[in-house]
Amino acid sequence: METVPITREGYDNLKKELGKLLNVDRPANIKAIEEARAHGDLSENAEYHAAKERQAFIEGRVQELQVGLGECEIIDIAGPYEKAVFGATVTLENIETGEERTYTLVGPYESDPENGKISVSAPLGKALIGREEGDDVKVKTPKGVQELEITEIS
Repeated sequence: METVPITREGYDNLKKELGKLLNVDRPANIKAIEEARAHGDLSENAEYHAAKERQAFIEGRVQELQVGLGECEIIDIAGPYEKAVFGATVTLENIETGEERTYTLVGPYESDPENGKISVSAPLGKALIGREEGDDVKVKTPKGVQELEITEIS
């Protein structure tokens, strides 16, 4: 079985989400199903159907989290860093536009590009791993090939 890297914070967040689903969301949804059943005819009961859909979502997410947590390997991200590695924060400058962006390299379960967290298994993450400050990186994106320079690693 292949392991998936994750930070301690990311692992704790997944465990917290799983706990909430098991201890809060699932019991609340079971109660909603019981209440909807009490209203009678289930074939035309929108509350019942919505609660059953929510139940399917909760159960699917619980399974996903349980499998994911079993695959995770917590990686210590203590710096300092000389190269772009898991846990490092990398500042990039688009050579063409001059625009700067900063990303922290994390595992796939923590990836959130809009909040500055990019997976080491994403194309940009793969292109950055092992690189140093001053290196130029070419990355194929939906907008085309972008040329980026690593301006800082912390």
